[in-house]
Amino acid sequence: MPSALPTLRSRPRHSAGAGNHQIAVTSLALHVLAAATWVGGLVALLMVRRSRLLADAAARYSRLALGCFVAVAVSGLANAAVRLGAVDQLWQSRYGWLVLGKLVALLILGALGAAHRLRTLPALRAGRPGAFGRLAAGELVVFAATVGLAVALSRSPTPIPDSGIDADPITELLGFPMPAAPTAGNLLGQPLPDMFFLTLCALGIGGYLAGVRRMRVAGHRWPVARTASWVGGMLVLAATTNLGVARYAYVLFSAHMAQHMVLSMLVPILLVGGAPVTLALRALRRPTDPQVRGAREWLLIAVHSRVTKLLTHPLVALGIYTASLFGLYLSDLLGVLMRSHLGHLAMLTHFVVAGYLLFWVLVGVDPGRRRLPHPLLVIIHLASMMAHGFFGLVLMQTTTVIAPDWYTAVHPTWASSLLADQKLGAGIAWAFGELPAVVVMIVLIRQWIRADQREQARLDRAADRAEATGEEDDLARYNAFLAAAGRAESDPRSTSGPDRH
Repeated sequence: MPSALPTLRSRPRHSAGAGNHQIAVTSLALHVLAAATWVGGLVALLMVRRSRLLADAAARYSRLALGCFVAVAVSGLANAAVRLGAVDQLWQSRYGWLVLGKLVALLILGALGAAHRLRTLPALRAGRPGAFGRLAAGELVVFAATVGLAVALSRSPTPIPDSGIDADPITELLGFPMPAAPTAGNLLGQPLPDMFFLTLCALGIGGYLAGVRRMRVAGHRWPVARTASWVGGMLVLAATTNLGVARYAYVLFSAHMAQHMVLSMLVPILLVGGAPVTLALRALRRPTDPQVRGAREWLLIAVHSRVTKLLTHPLVALGIYTASLFGLYLSDLLGVLMRSHLGHLAMLTHFVVAGYLLFWVLVGVDPGRRRLPHPLLVIIHLASMMAHGFFGLVLMQTTTVIAPDWYTAVHPTWASSLLADQKLGAGIAWAFGELPAVVVMIVLIRQWIRADQREQARLDRAADRAEATGEEDDLARYNAFLAAAGRAESDPRSTSGPDRH
């Protein structure tokens, strides 16, 4: 698997020439992250080697190491595919043959590692001496061999040269050629794959469906509407960040604004409707040892932490959402982030997180969010609508081009002027929020009505119990208090003042 060093030093020109710069950068970032997690897990395991919980920790680390092994392999091969440039280079070039050889060696190492864990982990549970030493040594051998293969592959000549002499300036800057004039086919076709969001969506859908399946196996029902909402949100997220619209979002402010609105409003509303935290708390198994914290315990700590309480404060959530609108476009931050692929990923991720946080506070049903009266939630939603509308009006009134250095460099010849396209984006920002805002308002009112119905049902049950037992309930005592207050007010003898004795 290729090393991350060439990309960290400079932009990989061969990847840009192949039109897969997004895959090249993201795959290397995932490659390094998975390797660092792999090593960090082994170091943590060494720190608890004398603990009585070592066997349980080793079993968990084994699963973590397997996931990191797969992530390192997939991300490394994806980056190697970018360097190959074409499928036929896999068997028509020396680099391709080397990739195949390294893949076979990697699979052998994975099989040996799996066999090693199957024997070592039971011995570790049985308390046999030397079992942990064999486990640590085996992990080090597998990891060292994997890193060695990565270094060897990174030093091999690639079919796509590094010079990038034939690449045009737009391809060098964007990582792909300038797209043609936008059509429905171009916006939905001509995908621009990004491994970060593809991996995120695949894991999100797979993990959610696995939780639903575990609930059904245990005999519990999970609403189909929630499953559809979550899967739909993930699919919209994948489409917005990987289809042709992602290409145009780099060169057109209007396309970028449409992408922003979908990621910050439509996707979060669908994801919040899936209630993922509730599903996770019901589907995750508790550890066999009560003194060991599992994934469910850590999730509970996270949702009840001070950070979560701070972020779910309505003013904080509203402030983060509003800051992502005004702070990004009324400063030079947009141009800075657009010039870096990792910065661009961070920006898109922030759109989703900021929107999820706000709509979680407004209409979320998961535990951990701050519980507020529904009238206050309606006021907060109206405030967010006003801020969103005001933002659109500000953009429509501005006569200054936003991020001029970036959009001037990538402005297509077939597009309208920068300022005209910017006003189109402002109109999209102003108009797009209407339908999602109405949907959220309907959900809020529906939840308000249901909450009142539940409260009334609770009072009715309390009254029935009081009548059956002959005792007064809270409602009866409150009505008696109001009646007594009314009688005291109508009786002149009960009135006291400085002129009455």
